Amino acid sequence: MKKSLSYVVALLLAGIAVSFAGPDKAAVEAKEKAAWQAYKDKKADDFKKVVDKDIRCVYADGVSNMAKELDDMKKWDIKSFEISDFDMFSDEKDVIVTTYTVKLDATADGKDMSGSYNAGSVWKEEKGKWLAIFHSNVKAEAATK
Repeated sequence: MKKSLSYVVALLLAGIAVSFAGPDKAAVEAKEKAAWQAYKDKKADDFKKVVDKDIRCVYADGVSNMAKELDDMKKWDIKSFEISDFDMFSDEKDVIVTTYTVKLDATADGKDMSGSYNAGSVWKEEKGKWLAIFHSNVKAEAATK
């Protein structure tokens, strides 16, 4: 009886741990890529599926919200993007922080914006759905010695 009870308790605790674990790294990276792909393709409805309506963004040229993101989407021509060095962490069951590098071949308002950018996002689970609530990226500079 003690053995059976021990197994049941162990399985219950394992199940609880898995339920609090949140999505795995590959799933979160896929969400980041989905947001970039929607932006690249200028698909506002797809973008809104992975980005919270109250998103806040910080860039070298200013602060942005959803309305500005959607307006700026029309000005960008992203030919390609490639995410690398993707990492994430969480110490809360419903919040994930990501960091990565994204290489862009792009223009904005006709100005070349191509290059490597250091980027990060904060994702929050709301009603069983993970949405980006914060994003930032800045063009990487060459290291100086």
